[in-house]
Parts: sequence; C-alpha cells; structure tokens
Amino acid sequence: MKDSNQFEGLHSTGRGTLTDTLEAGEISVPREDIFEVLCNARRRCIVHYLKKYEGRRIELREIVDYVAAWEEGTTIDRLDSDKRKSVYSAVRQTHLPKLEDAGLIEYDHMRGDVELTDALQEVQLYLEYVPGNDIPWSEYYLGLSLVAAALIAATWYGAYPFSGLSGFTLAVILVAVFGASAVVQTYQTARNQLGTGKYELEE
Repeated sequence: MKDSNQFEGLHSTGRGTLTDTLEAGEISVPREDIFEVLCNARRRCIVHYLKKYEGRRIELREIVDYVAAWEEGTTIDRLDSDKRKSVYSAVRQTHLPKLEDAGLIEYDHMRGDVELTDALQEVQLYLEYVPGNDIPWSEYYLGLSLVAAALIAATWYGAYPFSGLSGFTLAVILVAVFGASAVVQTYQTARNQLGTGKYELEE
C-alpha cells in the first residue's frame, strides 16, 4: 500500500469541526483539525479523485475502483473482487463519513454518490504542510526581511565588510535571494499540495 503518511503525528485539538469554523464567515480553520481528517492516504486519494471531476457528483463505485487501483499500483480493469470489497467497506463506512463530518464533501447515503463542497477550496488556501523541524514560510520570509533590512542598514552606514557594496549590487543580491526562496516555496507547495500526481493511476 502506498501510504506515505506525511501528516502522521498531528492530532485534533478538539476545537470543533471544519464546517463549524467556516460557517462563522472567517477562514480560521485549525490546522490540526485539517491534518487529522487528511492524515490518511485513502482520504487524500479520494479528495484528489473528486477534484479531478469537480462540479459533478461521483458514484461510490468509481471512488472505490480508483482508490483500490491506486493502492495496488495497477489499472481499474485489472483489480480483483477481494480488493474491491475490502476498499469498498473502508471507504463507505469510515473515510467518506469522516470527510462528510468535516464538511469537505456532500455524501448522499441513499444514492451512493459524492461531491466536494466549497469548504475544501477554502481549506486548501491555508493548508501548508511543514515537515519535521522546518519552519513555516511566513516565518521564513519574516526572518529574511529582517536580514535584508540589517544588510541595507549596514551598507548605508558603511559597516565592514559591506561598505564596498553599491546600491545596485545590494539590490541584485536581495532580488536573487527572495527570488530563489519563492522558487523553492513554489516547488515544495506543488509537491505537498493535496491532489498532486502521486495519486494518479498507472497508465
């Protein structure tokens, strides 16, 4: 099973569901709650599939086939019935209810179809995965700005060894540093963002 559980170890704070927070009219969803719901690879795979067909309701059977094929690293037409049954039970009884309780999907239990809600789009804007001992990008840029300000001040007052820097050279250095940081952030965001290619099926 391809369960690369990148959100492992993050738990809920018990501050209410995502839906309760979003209905208040402010985007202040507790990150811990988001991670708890999306800490499971199957649920992330489900959301990825729903995002591919956003705007229409998806049958439970389609979701089950997709998740099962992804886990097996195969195509849907090569799945065996035992794998389908196993995934069907877990998706129907556990994963869809959790996503529904979080307000991320609308799940019609009678018809057996699913659709994303607008809440997921709101949540994704604030879903920044910070692995290990890394710091959030907001704190990184704050620190980088302070360093840039100190460098500008040192150059302005001619402090050694920055006294020889021209304004143009200083500007080039700062633009290069911020530009490189932005490139790295864009890459990491695309890599960690929910719904990336790691949930695509093999051809």
